[in-house]
This record gives sequence, structure tokens and C-alpha cells, in this order.
Amino acid sequence: MTLFAALRLPGEILFGKGQRHALPAVAGKLGKTALICTDERFAGTEVFAEMRSALEAGGIALRVHDSVEPDVPRDSVAACVEGMQGYKPDMIIGIGGGSCLDFAKCTALLMTHGGTLSDYYGEFKVPGPTIPLISVPTTAGTGSEVTPVAVISDPDRTLKVGISSPHLISKVAICDPELTMTCPRGLTAIAGADALTHAIEAYTAIRKEPGAELPQKHVFIGKSALSDHFALLAIKLLGRSLEKACGPGADEAARADVMMGALAAGCAFGTAGTAAAHAVQYPAGALTHTPHGLGVAAMLPYVMTYNTKAAAAEIADVGIAMGLELADVDKTAAAEATIQEISRLFTAIGITPTLAALGLAADKLEWTAEQALGIDRLIKNNPRSFDLAAMRQLIQAAYDGDRAAAAM
Repeated sequence: MTLFAALRLPGEILFGKGQRHALPAVAGKLGKTALICTDERFAGTEVFAEMRSALEAGGIALRVHDSVEPDVPRDSVAACVEGMQGYKPDMIIGIGGGSCLDFAKCTALLMTHGGTLSDYYGEFKVPGPTIPLISVPTTAGTGSEVTPVAVISDPDRTLKVGISSPHLISKVAICDPELTMTCPRGLTAIAGADALTHAIEAYTAIRKEPGAELPQKHVFIGKSALSDHFALLAIKLLGRSLEKACGPGADEAARADVMMGALAAGCAFGTAGTAAAHAVQYPAGALTHTPHGLGVAAMLPYVMTYNTKAAAAEIADVGIAMGLELADVDKTAAAEATIQEISRLFTAIGITPTLAALGLAADKLEWTAEQALGIDRLIKNNPRSFDLAAMRQLIQAAYDGDRAAAAM
């Protein structure tokens, strides 16, 4: 095998307890004016007031948009940009969960290049750099602080849509696990399961022919040496600490592991991409209106089972990274043990185990299969290929809770 890797990341990543206090110094290197994008809940917290005061004390003039909504409705970004007409900030600062960070990316995009978000749907549609973005996550899941993608809800489409471009990557990511300490147990579980799914799908993604044109024609290029490194780090951290972080009390070490795991998973899938669990979640989530992380995690054991015929060795590596004693075990058996551990972990933290329990209607299974198969960028990234019959069977298995039926 020819050694190959590609990686696109922020210019600076700051991680650790108290790193939010570096925000004024970081912002000061980018200019004197900023637009903060956050949501109403976080804007009302004492910690946000402290961060805002510190920026202003550091000489940064601020405007604040504090009405970011979940899933980034398309028109809400346009409304923000219209409301800031004539304001030309030196930087955009996104503070909050994945929706706040994606909203900040989209705002920077439109304030720089104009047009509408639909002009940029897909890959490599952003024509050049945007206003510099500082991302400060307050949850540990999406990895948006380091990825080249923003996901939005378009009222003219059933499914969410993505804008993927290296120009959307944050200039600086500031990850302070203290900001996640008040995150509710349920959200911690869903976000952490999302991150673990990102890491596993990135590590088990197909390995494509490593020609020079691959990273130039595709934002997400499949697994490579560097994405594998970050994926395995994420799996190790999340495997050892996600359950603890969802437990009673405030376990600082576990919260730090989970936030670092989400960050590392973002570093991995931001180049490698994700695969079939995400492809199914897009239509299933659109129909059930359930959180993204819950949907991808519900699908993950079934997708891993389906993929075992093509990626048993990689799935076994996942189990070893999670701390299972599998070094001397047959790869197929090791893969099965790994999937069982993923299922156990997800059950322990409250992840919904089937598509039926998510609320997907039985008469929508065919539509879900057709839509999932049509998300080409994700299906092509899966290590085992699909046709419509295979996708139907996978979704039926996930609906029934029959993992054995997903093996096919």
C-alpha cells in the first residue's frame, strides 16, 4: 500500500480547561470588530457575559446575533446578514453547539461573497476565503469547529443540505471543556454518540486510489493515514469516557476526553467523510424530526454489521481502540465483539436502538431507502457497496431491531 494522507484543519486549535480566556488575545490578532453568533440560551448565561466583557475590555467592538435556531434554517442566515447590512466585521465568532458554529460559517460566507446559500450547496462552490472565523464550541459532538462543512435546513427541500469547502474551516478553534460542564446528560449522550459515529465511519471509510487529483476534486476523500490517526484517538477517548460523562456528577476528566474525542473525530471526518449511517439519517431524521446524533448512532451498529464483510479488520481496530482485548481474536469475531460493545455503550447512555423507536413510519421505509441510496457522496464512501435491495434490507433490519439481518 502506498502511504497517502490529506488533512485540512484550522490554522490554530486551542484545547484545554480555561482556554476560552484566550479569546480576546486571539481576536485581537484578527482585528478590532466582530460579530458573535450564538443562541438565546447561551447568550443569557453568566459565562457568555464574561466572554463578551473580556472581548470588549480587549478593545474588540461587538455586535451580537443571539437568535440562532437548531438545524440552521436557510432564511435565518439571510435575515441575520440583512440585519447587519453595512457592518463589515473583521471576524465572525461562533459560540455554541454545532448549529451556532454552522450558522457562523454561513454568515461569514454570505457577508463575504453575497448571493444566497443555495448558490453554494455541494462541494467546492465557495469561490474564496471568507471573513475569518473563530469557533468556540459549547457541546462535544459535531466537530464543526474544525470541519469544512455547514449543514442547513432548506424549506424547499425535505432533506438537510450541506455546503462543503475548505474555505469554511475556522481560522481558530477554541475548545474549553469547562463550557460543556452544564450540558444536560441527554445532550451529552447524543452529541458524544454523534462524535463516535463520525470517528468510526471515518476510520472504516473506503480507501480510494490516492491520485494527486483526489483531494482537488473532492472535499471528503475517504480514509488516509492522518485521518486514521485522529479517528483512532477519538475512538479511544470516547470509548473510555463517554459513559462516564453521561453519568451522575460532574466528571471533568471525562468531559475533557469527550470534547477532545469530538474534536479529533472532526479532524478525521472533515477529510475522510462519513458513510451509510449518515446517509440513512438524512431522510429518517427529516421524517422523524429527531436529533442528528441520535439518528446516526441508532443506525451505526446495523451499518457496522453490514460492513463487516468488507471491513472486519478495521472494525476490529475500533474495538481495540475502545480497550477490548482482541489482538489474538479472529477478525470477524473481533468485529462482532466490537459491534456488541458499541450497542452496549449506546444502550447505557440512552440511544434509541431502532428506526421504529425513532418514530419512522413503516410505510416510509421504501422512501427512506431510495433517498439514502441517492446521497452519493456518502454511499460511495462506505466500504461495502449498496444497491437498492441491500439498502432496503439494512433499513428493515434497523427498523425491526434485527442486527443479524443486516449482515446479508
